[in-house]
Amino acid sequence: MKKIRTLLGIGSVATALFLASCSGGYNGQLLGESERPRWNPITPYGMVFIPSGVLHIGPSDQDVNNAQVARAKQVSIVGFYMDDTEITNNEYRQFVNWVRDSVAHVMLEHTKEDANSGKSQIDWKQKIDWKKTEGNEQLEEIFVTEAQRYAGYKELDVNKLWYVYQWIDYKEAAKSKNRGAERSKFIKNEKCQIYPDTLVWVRDFTYSYNEPMTRNYFHHPAFDDYPVVGVTFAQSKAFCAWRTRLWADYKTLHGEPLMDEFRLPTESEWEYAARGGKKLAPYPWGGPYVRNSKGCVLANFKPGRGNYPEDGGFYTVRADAYWPNDYGLYNMAGNASEWTSSAYYENSYSFVHDLNPDIRYDADKNESETLKRKVIRGGSWKDIGYYIENGTRHWEYADSAKSYIGFRCITTFLGRDIADSK
Repeated sequence: MKKIRTLLGIGSVATALFLASCSGGYNGQLLGESERPRWNPITPYGMVFIPSGVLHIGPSDQDVNNAQVARAKQVSIVGFYMDDTEITNNEYRQFVNWVRDSVAHVMLEHTKEDANSGKSQIDWKQKIDWKKTEGNEQLEEIFVTEAQRYAGYKELDVNKLWYVYQWIDYKEAAKSKNRGAERSKFIKNEKCQIYPDTLVWVRDFTYSYNEPMTRNYFHHPAFDDYPVVGVTFAQSKAFCAWRTRLWADYKTLHGEPLMDEFRLPTESEWEYAARGGKKLAPYPWGGPYVRNSKGCVLANFKPGRGNYPEDGGFYTVRADAYWPNDYGLYNMAGNASEWTSSAYYENSYSFVHDLNPDIRYDADKNESETLKRKVIRGGSWKDIGYYIENGTRHWEYADSAKSYIGFRCITTFLGRDIADSK
């Protein structure tokens, strides 16, 4: 805290102080702006706080084959909030239904003019009766045509569900060559189909009967609390952008300062959270084994030679199944692999910075397939034990949707430590 210093002066100095105190109201002192909102951060619902700390990335045990892919390195990670579970089907369905309703509101001309910007915006106070079968001719376009209906059921055409959002490419804007460039050059417009690919359950496994999962996994209430899968890297990013908007709209409405945006974790942030404060531990629970002293399997993966149900699940399980790690995070090993924001390069550990390591690259459709690889972490219900280790790196193409890949969100903590706010 600054000490208030006594000012001594006569003549013109005294006059200047008098004028400053009259016009500024601070008696000529440097006190900062007084009309500033209080910052009292709260932990977003369903998230846990991960404190800043040091992480030793790399293999937790001897791994000769991947010695150059995951070289040992010490890095520092700033604190953040992270979802305690993978994003569930029901949570993702809130996103899908929001997009569905927004499309329908526009079709029904449920709009109003924003008093501040003068632009047209959706009037969310208007109601949509989705059970109404007559008198909703304006909404016919959002349903599948009669020729495409199965057994006569009137269903939504999920190909009409697109989410449009913007983001700023700060890394590009920060380059010296772009100093003084127009801001619009770095504002990126994205448009993304957001409905999960439910056919992944059939597509991912040849000569295997998984049609019941295709028919029911994202639709049936039995799977509401299971991790959403069948989402691409772009869809997971779109979800984060929508969640940021949802939270920001609420905070703005109540005159509260905003938090940082929701996003996918970097590869290092994910590993730091997975370790739960246990340095060099092979698994989120510590280790060195995948079973406890009673022989019970501690994660949802592919035990032994392929005894899928031995761990208590066959495919995925509830997102909060098994014991959490010491940070309170569930299923950081197994259940569903998780997208990260990091581009996959075999030698990235050799050149990334040791301060919040982050390496991103968004390849265009026409670029090499190699440049479209994104890091996935944690292993899944169909993977062997090696892939559920904390230090194991793996990848998937960004435009791929799989029955074993989901995601969870994080948001950077603004400040030194959550204890400071208390």
